[in-house]
Amino acid sequence: MFEVTNEASRVIDDSTTQCLLFPEIFAKPAVLQFDQLNGSSDGGAILLKAADRRYGLIQTLAGCLCDKRQAGKVDHSLRELLAQRVFSIACGYPDANDSARLSADPIHKMLLDRDPVTGRDLASQPTLSRFENSIRPRELYRLGEALADSVIERHAQRLGGRVRLVTIDLDPTDDPTHGAQQLSFFNGHYDSWCYLPVMGFVSFNDEAEQYLCAAVLRPGNVTAAIGAKGILRRLINMISYSFPGARIRVRLDGGFAHPDLLDFLDGETNLEYVIAMAKNAVLKRKAKPTMRQARRLSRQSRKTEHVYGEANYAARTWPQQRRIIIKAEIVHAEGKKPKDNPRFVITNRKQSSQWLYEEVYCQRGEIENRIKELHDLQIDRQLQRLLGQPAPRPADRRRICTDAGVTSSCGTHQLCASPGLDTP
Repeated sequence: MFEVTNEASRVIDDSTTQCLLFPEIFAKPAVLQFDQLNGSSDGGAILLKAADRRYGLIQTLAGCLCDKRQAGKVDHSLRELLAQRVFSIACGYPDANDSARLSADPIHKMLLDRDPVTGRDLASQPTLSRFENSIRPRELYRLGEALADSVIERHAQRLGGRVRLVTIDLDPTDDPTHGAQQLSFFNGHYDSWCYLPVMGFVSFNDEAEQYLCAAVLRPGNVTAAIGAKGILRRLINMISYSFPGARIRVRLDGGFAHPDLLDFLDGETNLEYVIAMAKNAVLKRKAKPTMRQARRLSRQSRKTEHVYGEANYAARTWPQQRRIIIKAEIVHAEGKKPKDNPRFVITNRKQSSQWLYEEVYCQRGEIENRIKELHDLQIDRQLQRLLGQPAPRPADRRRICTDAGVTSSCGTHQLCASPGLDTP
C-alpha cells in the first residue's frame, strides 16, 4: 500500500494500491512522504564543479572583473556571484529570479564551497542583477579574451606539438528580444526583433569536434561581417602563439565575403580560407558552361546532379582577382520542375574544386548544430548583458551606438565602419 500524504497543505490524503513485482519482499506497507528538509534535484551539478576544478575557468573569468564595492558591505565575492550564475544557467535556471528558490538549495551551496545545511544562503535576485549590470565593456572584452585563451591553452596541453592545422569557424545567430532593449532591431532574415551575436569555434587537425571560443553580442540589424575582422585577428594571434608553425584555416559563410575581410585574410601568412559568396550576374555568367553540364547529367539520370568548376573573379571593390569554386547543381525533385542551384566559394587554396567544397567547406555546417545546442541551453538569455537595459537617455544612446559601430541619423540607426568592433 502506497500512502501519499501532503503534510504541508493537508488538502488531500490519497492511498493507492500498488502492484509489486516481488510481493514476498515487502512484508509491510511502504509509506512515501515528501517532507525532507534538505533535498535537491540537481545532484548532477557536482560533475560541473569537478570540471571547473580541473579547468579553473570560473577563477580565470573572475580574475577579469574589478570589484568597486565597499568591502565592509560585501557578502558575496565577485567569484561567488559569477559561479552562482554559471552553475545556475548550466543546471537550466537562466533567470536571476530563480535564485529565490535556489539560494538555500544544498547542492548549489556545495557548488560554492559552502556547507549544504548550515552554510550561508546564496545571493538574491537583486544582488545578481546588480552584478550583471555592473560589468562594463572593457571587462567583457577581458572575459572574451580569457575564454578564448582558456580553450586554446587547454587544447595546446592536450595535443602538445601534434597540431598541424587549426580551423576557425564564425557564424551569426539570432538572439530574440522581447522588450525595448538597446540596439534591438528587426531582422528580416529571422523575422523577429533580436540581437545578432557572432559565435566563434575552433577545431584541430582532422578532429570532428568543434569548440566554442568566442561569443560577441551585436545589434540586430548588422551584416555578418561586422566585427569579424577584429575577432579573427585576435584568434589568429592567440593560435599562432600557442601553435607555432600550424596552418590556420578560416571557414565562413556568404555573409562574411566583405572586401576588407578578404584583404585582411590575404595579408596573413600561413593562412588559408574558404568563404561562400552570394551569386550575382557575373558569377552566374561564369557558371553557365558548368551549369549546362549539370543539366545534361540531370536530364539523363532524372536525379539531382552537380558538377564542379572554377573561375577567376574580381568584384569592383576588390584590388585583384581571386579563385572562385563553382558548384553547378540541378535539384531534381519528383513532381517538380528541375531547379538551378549554383553555389560559389572564394578560396586561396590550390586543391581540386570538389575536394575543397565537399571535404573542407561543407564541414562548417556542423557549427550550426553546435549553435542549436547552445540555444537549447538557453544561452541566448544570457547574451543580452552587453548593451544594458531599456530606454537610455539620448546622450547615452549616442555613446552606445558609437561604441557598437552604429551612427544615428534623423532618428534612424545605421551601421558604419567604426573602430568599436573591428580594431584591437
